[in-house]
Amino acid sequence: MRGFTYVINICLFSGMLAAASCGQQQASNAVTAPVSPDTLNHMVLIPAGTFAMGADDNTGNADEYPKHQVKVDSFYLDEHEVTNAEFALFVAQTGYVTTAEKPISKEELMRGLPPGSPEPDSNMLAAGALVFTPPDHAVPFNDVSQWWSFVAGANWKHPEGPNSDIKGRENHPVTQISWDDAAAFAKWAGKRLPTEAEWEYAARGGIKDQPYPWGTEALTVGQPKANTWNGNFPYKNTATDGFIGTAPVKSYKPNGYGLYDMAGNVWEWCNDLYNANYYGKEGQLAVNPQGPAEAFDPEQPGQPVHIIRGGSFMCSDEYCRGYRVSARMKTTPESGLANLGFRCARGVK
Repeated sequence: MRGFTYVINICLFSGMLAAASCGQQQASNAVTAPVSPDTLNHMVLIPAGTFAMGADDNTGNADEYPKHQVKVDSFYLDEHEVTNAEFALFVAQTGYVTTAEKPISKEELMRGLPPGSPEPDSNMLAAGALVFTPPDHAVPFNDVSQWWSFVAGANWKHPEGPNSDIKGRENHPVTQISWDDAAAFAKWAGKRLPTEAEWEYAARGGIKDQPYPWGTEALTVGQPKANTWNGNFPYKNTATDGFIGTAPVKSYKPNGYGLYDMAGNVWEWCNDLYNANYYGKEGQLAVNPQGPAEAFDPEQPGQPVHIIRGGSFMCSDEYCRGYRVSARMKTTPESGLANLGFRCARGVK
């Protein structure tokens, strides 16, 4: 999200973070010929099938209902999230510049704000992204500015700001990536972003009508199952799952399809637009649904929001529970976040 500190009192949020970027900046970087699809990240063949998409009990958010039948053809999905090392190869070969590395103009920012909004301060137009800056005490959950800050100079190479880097984190998921950045990488790799239906179907791992990729066992019971928030959000993380921020990919057991981190670690971009009323418009059986034709988020009216899935290291039982397989979140395509990345898909034919 561009200029977050300025617009946080204008844009509305829900759940983990409906990270509204109130300007629009399209990626225009050229890409080179694609590499072999399996060079970067092993892809798993997900078999075709039909499943019940949506919340499995009464604990879901409103946009997870009604539960409806969906059929998907077989497809390939990356075994894990795209890593810093993989994204670095893409940048080295193409010269690609990410959204967070570009400043935004005042005019561009104002176009995305409600009429009559005050003009932004000049420092809010700098290149940068949202960084998790936790307080040292309990805060209300309805004010995300208590733990998110726009930091000039934050980007995929400097996830927490200009004084940070990714040395030693080459095998961690790349973050501070916009939808435009993820789509550009996928095109270069000869792949694409998964649809929301494909993502949820794959996350379930062949298990029917269960809330988590591993089944029904609560997140806090038994061995750590995913990289999530342990303790009291957002000010105390006990790291009982072994990590405070992102974890190296494949740090936890895969699901039934052999996919890692389909819950926790980082949120993942899907190709679909988000529409709060989309599930209610689905028919008896949706076949390979591609998402709504138009975006609609009542909390960010007029914004072209896209779906993100899977939760992150910041999700907990007391806050967002985004690691449930049916949990949905959304943000605008320019958004860069310290807990948002992606993985790629590819058709069989």
